[in-house]
Order: sequence, then structure tokens, then C-alpha cells
Amino acid sequence: MKADTGSRDQSTGSTSPRRLPVQQRSLERYERLLDACAGLLDEAGPGALTTKEVAQRAQVPIGTLYQFFSGKDSLLAALAARNLDRYLDRLARRIGAEHPEGVTGFVDLAVEEFIAMKRAVPGFGHLDFGLVDQLPPGLPESLAEPRVDVEHLLDERLDNNAAVAERLQALGGPLPTTEGFPLALRVALEAADAVLKLAFRTDPEGDPALIAECKRLLRRYLAD
Repeated sequence: MKADTGSRDQSTGSTSPRRLPVQQRSLERYERLLDACAGLLDEAGPGALTTKEVAQRAQVPIGTLYQFFSGKDSLLAALAARNLDRYLDRLARRIGAEHPEGVTGFVDLAVEEFIAMKRAVPGFGHLDFGLVDQLPPGLPESLAEPRVDVEHLLDERLDNNAAVAERLQALGGPLPTTEGFPLALRVALEAADAVLKLAFRTDPEGDPALIAECKRLLRRYLAD
């Protein structure tokens, strides 16, 4: 297959894009593929998602998709990474504008930005920084898609929440740098993940009482 001259090699891992776009036309195609993936997640869910349908929705040849992505796993990984990048950008902007006091102020902003994306960003309800719903077992191999490593979409070394915790710590702001806090942050993300999944399972907009409890849980645990 002829290489896209508008892309550059990326070889950090099997779920990483094969190539990252550098020219405008390639970047537009890459973003269209991710947008198509997000839209199809909302319509059919991750279990029914195929690279063929993503390429058709994005109106690009299937060969173009495979110039960027090795398959469904790296496509989902790229969308999860874009979601995380956008979330961290939104959160950093709010931190810069509102100057939250301490970790409790940080928690409120972090949860609020996550909820806002959950409500408005296509595909985010199925794939935020990792798959929200597990893929159904026993999907036929005839789909020509490898089994997705759902626990390591963001980083092959770390599970998804550990990778998010690392990025949040690097964001700085009011987060402590004391020994042991990175582990506490990871535990907090696991807890938040469970509570917010429940909040959106009972209410498509997120149950307000459960969201409030999530904030309270994180404030008390991290402040301690």
C-alpha cells in the first residue's frame, strides 16, 4: 500500500495510530474518521463497530483508514486519546480562569468538565477515555477485527485510569506533589468511574444526586 505523504510514522505501540497526519488534507481525513467512529458508537455501540462502516461514514477509502490505523483497536484508542486531550484542555482552561483552591476545588471542576463532555460530545457515552461498556464476548472472528485490549487504550504500559491519573498529575494546578498522591489519585479515578457510570445508567443526563455524591466522595478522600 502506498504511504500517505501527508502523514508521519508513529510507532509507540500496537494501539497507536500507524501514522499521524501533518498535512491539512490528511489531518482533515484523520479527524473525519474519528468523528465517524464517535457517531457510529452512539448509533450502534462498540460491539457492532467496524472499520468498513467508519470509512464509509467518513467518506474515505478503507485503504486510507488503514494508512492511519491498524484496526478497530487503534481507532478506538485514537478516539479515547483525543477525548482525553480535549478534556485536559477544557480543564486547564477552567483552572486558569477560576483558580480553584486546593484539591477540593480541583475535584469540582474535573467532575463538571467530565459531565459536560458526557452530555454533549458524540460517542463519549460509550468511549470516554476507555470503553464504558465492555465488548460482548465471543464476537465472530469473521469480522476481521482483533480483540480490543479495552484496559490499555491510552497506554500499553498502564491501564486507562492509571494513564489518566498520570496526565492529571502532569496538569499541575492545585494537585499536591506529595509522595503517595499519584496512587490516591488513581484510586479516586476508579471510584469516580464507578459512581458516574451508575449516574448515567439511571439518567441519560446524569443523576444529579449521584454526581453530587461523586464530588463529595472525591473531595473527602483526596483532601485526606
